[in-house]
Amino acid sequence: MKANIQWAGEKAFEYISDSGHRGYMDGAAKDGGDSRGPSPMEMVLCGLGGCTSYDVVNILRKGRQDVVDCQAKLEAERADTVPAVFTRIHVHFIVSGHDLKVSQVERAVKLSAEKYCSASMMLEKGGVEITHSFEVVEL
Repeated sequence: MKANIQWAGEKAFEYISDSGHRGYMDGAAKDGGDSRGPSPMEMVLCGLGGCTSYDVVNILRKGRQDVVDCQAKLEAERADTVPAVFTRIHVHFIVSGHDLKVSQVERAVKLSAEKYCSASMMLEKGGVEITHSFEVVEL
């Protein structure tokens, strides 16, 4: 896997991923300025959310659950001193579908957290406390 990061002026950087996707990350927003994109740390948090959400949906589909929607709401705390690393992250899933089994959703969240989500495991090895919760919405 590769990525290219190019300074785009001020506090903005353009990224181009190995798969050809591109966008901006920008530190200006945290300083109250105009921003072209999320901050690098927001990108890390979003990456975690995407990684674990992918797992949960994939596990539920393999379990023949009729998932219609999955939302992950993440809240993070950071250290007060530099480097301002994440210290705690909570991931709350809202999984919607037809006849979803709560036990299957619970299992999918647990498997993602403990076995499959590379981003979660990497952050936890770095000392971040990650917790999870979920709710099931019947459609």
